[in-house]
Amino acid sequence: MTTALLVLLAVAVVAVAATFLLRRHFLLSGLGAVTMWLRPVGAPRWSVGVAWYSGEQLLWYRALSLSVRPTQRLCRNEFHVEGRRRPTVEDGAVPDDSQVLICRTGAGPQELAMDTSTVTGFLSWIESAPPLGR
Repeated sequence: MTTALLVLLAVAVVAVAATFLLRRHFLLSGLGAVTMWLRPVGAPRWSVGVAWYSGEQLLWYRALSLSVRPTQRLCRNEFHVEGRRRPTVEDGAVPDDSQVLICRTGAGPQELAMDTSTVTGFLSWIESAPPLGR
């Protein structure tokens, strides 16, 4: 009985790990997928995830999750970048060679951190939004 329970537990752990790895591979293999850290302004912790440019939305998926749905959907025409800065000691998990963008979004104020090479593409995506009222 104990051996069967241990085998069942091992199979469950392997299945969860395989699902997690397949999800991560799928998220990172898409065109326009970038690693991005996100946190609401004033929140103590950053969350790492994968962001996809999907038409007029930025879909952000939490990296440490099994969910197939995006955690955040941020509309391009509701984005306004208010500033940028280098990560500080308080940013902890964010790599030193990243840029932190302070943004106003439809979901409220957010900070987005991404690799410096990703910032240019991200800002171009925001600026290429069609004008409102069309």
